[in-house]
Amino acid sequence: MIEARELGFRFAPDTHWLFRDLSFSLAGGQTLALLGRNGRGKTTLLKCVANLLTPSAGAIKSDGVIGYVPQQFSTPFSYSVFDIVLMGRARHLGMFSNPTSQDRARANEALDLVGLGEFAERAIMTLSGGERQLALIARALASQADILLLDEPTSALDFRNQAIVLSMLRHLAAERGLTVIMTTHDPTHALEIADRAIFLYGPERSEEGPLEAMFIEDKLTELYGITMRKFNSGDNGRRHANIVADYRSIGAVS
Repeated sequence: MIEARELGFRFAPDTHWLFRDLSFSLAGGQTLALLGRNGRGKTTLLKCVANLLTPSAGAIKSDGVIGYVPQQFSTPFSYSVFDIVLMGRARHLGMFSNPTSQDRARANEALDLVGLGEFAERAIMTLSGGERQLALIARALASQADILLLDEPTSALDFRNQAIVLSMLRHLAAERGLTVIMTTHDPTHALEIADRAIFLYGPERSEEGPLEAMFIEDKLTELYGITMRKFNSGDNGRRHANIVADYRSIGAVS
């Protein structure tokens, strides 16, 4: 479970607040999507939950192991994909201990889950950006995290791998009871898997609530500064809807 109360963050006392007085709670099996334009604080909020940044106000309480998946990753060493994923087992090892056969099995299981089993012996930096993102998700899964925090997990993926990741996250929340928080620039992806959403509108203004209450055209239009349209398909359920930006609403580019 994660609980945040009156959370706020700014980089220095004389700068504006990225967000302020933000409260939310998530139970096991729930997914929260963070949405907003660039520079509105999505990644910063995620890092506060991950304890990588200290909030300027308020407090966060979490129960369980956190697995954090950044948007970008690089390493100066030529680790194999398997070794990167195996690093997720570090918290299970004692001081100066070597990975056991069980640790290796967990790493292989995580690689297979994200579809990278055949890449296990490849050097991590020879993979595409999207493939490296999948490897980092596998590392978080190998750690047996209770809480997954993902920064733009589908941003570098093709459509097929986007679908794989979204389906996997939905399964991990529904079947394994993981708590998931993800940032995304694609509202349709939030519709696919999220239960709740936080909209970061700009300095000091944010809003949190159930997805059905948040994903209405007026709110989305205000959030992105461009007219947003919601189209239902099939049975009119929210998981069968698309959010589309009306690019004509900002005028022609000169």
